[in-house]
Amino acid sequence: MTAISTAAAEPLASSTRPERLAWRRFRRNPAAVIGALLVIAFLLVALLAPLLTPYQPSSGKWADEITLTTVPGPGDGHLLGLDRFGSDLWTQLVYGARQSLVLGLVSTVIGLALGAALGALSGGCATVGGRWGRRVDDVLMRLVDIMLSVPGLLVAISIAAILGANAWAVILAVGLAQVPFFARLLRGSMIAQGGQDYVVAAHALGLRRRTIVVGHVLPNSVGPTIVQATLSLATAIIEVASLSYLGLGESDPAVAEWGRMLVAAQDRFDVAPQLALLPGVAIAVTALGFTLLGEAMREAIDPRSRR
Repeated sequence: MTAISTAAAEPLASSTRPERLAWRRFRRNPAAVIGALLVIAFLLVALLAPLLTPYQPSSGKWADEITLTTVPGPGDGHLLGLDRFGSDLWTQLVYGARQSLVLGLVSTVIGLALGAALGALSGGCATVGGRWGRRVDDVLMRLVDIMLSVPGLLVAISIAAILGANAWAVILAVGLAQVPFFARLLRGSMIAQGGQDYVVAAHALGLRRRTIVVGHVLPNSVGPTIVQATLSLATAIIEVASLSYLGLGESDPAVAEWGRMLVAAQDRFDVAPQLALLPGVAIAVTALGFTLLGEAMREAIDPRSRR
């Protein structure tokens, strides 16, 4: 009887593991499927850009076909037609996806790394307690409050204006603007974990507070922060396009970028509205994909966050 009970309990225990339950909730969520498909499509287009078009971005090879009242549409070897500078529009879009992926991903990683370090230090001090721990936590959180009091896009614009119009300026601007959000989120997660039963048990066993924070509280607190990074990637892609639209992005004309395509399409919108609509739709759909995916991941990890 004992052997039968044990054998019956093993599949039940494996099927109720938190990660299995989270995966089950995730794959049954229609928004998760749609978001995952959009993100996969975006990644494939960005990574396979050289295979999807025979042309190079911003070549201007067909500039003599562009006039004030004429911009050639689809046809003659051009899937979506030409842009106002005489480059293949489809090539601009697919290489723009690669640029958005690189800038958005690197800036989000920088914001996540710096914000997680700041949040872990503050949350660790708050969890450990003591006079110095509370003081360090107060100082760090007041710094985060100051950063949160300024709109993130305004911070990004200021940094990009100081560093100049180049890719690294955009990456640092967008990444630093995300630091306070990651810091606040990780600190809150660590404080919430500090009152869990396993932490009380670790204290009862006589483990040092630093060991508890680093070995137990911190690993169990990073999940929501990683999920937030997916949502922040959508914001990063929009902010990268916004900075390029304002003239603070990559200044090299040979680099395709969705935000700069919107600027270039302004004086041709009545003649060829697709020059603005297509990159605008690309930005919106990409941001929607990462947002749906991130929200679904958050709901799968914590069902209490469901609307």
